[in-house]
Amino acid sequence: MKNRFAAVTAVLFIALSIFGCASPGGEGWETLIDGDKGLQNFNRIGDANWRTEGGAIVADKGKGGYLVTRKSYGNFELYVEFWANEDTQSGVFLRVTDPNKVTATDGYEVNIFDKRPGQEYRTGSIVNVAKVPVPTVYKTNGGWNTFRITANGTALKVELNGTVTAQSNDGKLKQGPIALQFGNRGKEPGGTIKWRKVQIKTL
Repeated sequence: MKNRFAAVTAVLFIALSIFGCASPGGEGWETLIDGDKGLQNFNRIGDANWRTEGGAIVADKGKGGYLVTRKSYGNFELYVEFWANEDTQSGVFLRVTDPNKVTATDGYEVNIFDKRPGQEYRTGSIVNVAKVPVPTVYKTNGGWNTFRITANGTALKVELNGTVTAQSNDGKLKQGPIALQFGNRGKEPGGTIKWRKVQIKTL
């Protein structure tokens, strides 16, 4: 019995290590994406080929595009499960001021871009707000990853796979939709991005 308990504990520990933390639940949490369900919670901006595939919402072609929430959010905790490889150019944008013009100046961009030319704002950073160290160990590793992102007043915090990668105090943007990006690298598509879980809790 003890050996069985130890084995189960070990499996749970490995799972938490891989995914960073367990998916949240309980009172106050709103689910925006759950597997391949949830596209109705977003408006599509741009020409990315968003579709449901393999238990996730996926894009891998187009000049670039976004899934923009129909709702606006101010202070919140956001949980995201995403799949990316080192060629993926993507991100999670917070408090977007214009849902038809999503940029890193019109929203806080939590980056997913291992090969970004400016490595200080690669995966795990908040572009133009909070850098990651260079060289960095924060990588997508060509698989499933988690973000826990907190925006509470001026306080911003990003956790990638359970590790805090960026923190800052910035009061420029107060409220707005959240946008999930399929980007590009100049003339080339930005690599596959998959979203498997997106949950949010208003603070």
